[in-house]
Amino acid sequence: RGRRVVIQAMLDFEMDLLSDARDLAAAVRRLEVEDAVSLPLLGREACAALVAEAETRVTGWRPARPVVGDGERAVHQDFELTVDLPQDGGFVALARSLDRRLAAALAGIDPPPLDQPFQINDMILQRYPAGCAGITPHRDHIRYVGLVAIVVLAGAGRFRIAADRSGARAREIPAPPGHMTLMRAPGLFGRRDRPFHLLTDVTAERYSFGLRQDTRRERVSVLNS
Repeated sequence: RGRRVVIQAMLDFEMDLLSDARDLAAAVRRLEVEDAVSLPLLGREACAALVAEAETRVTGWRPARPVVGDGERAVHQDFELTVDLPQDGGFVALARSLDRRLAAALAGIDPPPLDQPFQINDMILQRYPAGCAGITPHRDHIRYVGLVAIVVLAGAGRFRIAADRSGARAREIPAPPGHMTLMRAPGLFGRRDRPFHLLTDVTAERYSFGLRQDTRRERVSVLNS
C-alpha cells in the first residue's frame, strides 16, 4: 500500500523534472555536433516511485530476442522489456510531461532543429538484470526520428556511443539513475545519421525508460489514448 501511495503522489511529474526547457534546449543544441548528451531529469523519490510501479503494476515483461539480424550486422541482446504501461500510471505521466517540456525547448531554438513537430508516441521499459550482457553496438531503427530519450531509473551500466558496429572508439555517456540521455535521430538539424550505441557492464539491476517518435504510428496514439 505504501508504494501505491507514493506512485499516486508522483503521477504529475511536471514539477519534478529537474531540467527546464532552457536546459533541454541547450542539450538539443549540442546534438548538432554530438551524438548523445546526458542531463538530470528526475529526483530520487520520482525514480523510486517509477521502479515501484515497474515491480507492482507493469505487466507484459518478456525477454528481448537474443539475436537480431545476422552475420556482421547481428545485434546480441540480453535484457527484458515491456510496452504494457498503465495509462493511469507514472510512466505515461512522465512521458506527457517530458513531451510538453521538449516541445517548449524545441520551440525556443532558432532556426528550428526539426522540419516537423516532435511528439513522443513510443514508450518502452527495459530491465537489465545484474551481470547480463546488455546489448551490442547497434543503431535505432530508421523509423524513429528527431530525438531519442532514455531515462535511467535504477542500477548501473555503461552506455556508450561507438563509431561503428564493431564498437570502435566507444565513448561513455555517464547517466546515473535520474539522468536522461538524449540521442540524435534522423531529421534533427537536417542530419540523417543514426549513432551506434551499446550497453555493457551491468553491475546492478538497471531499469531504463525509452521514449521516441515512431513514424509508423499516429502521432497521438500513445499519450492521448
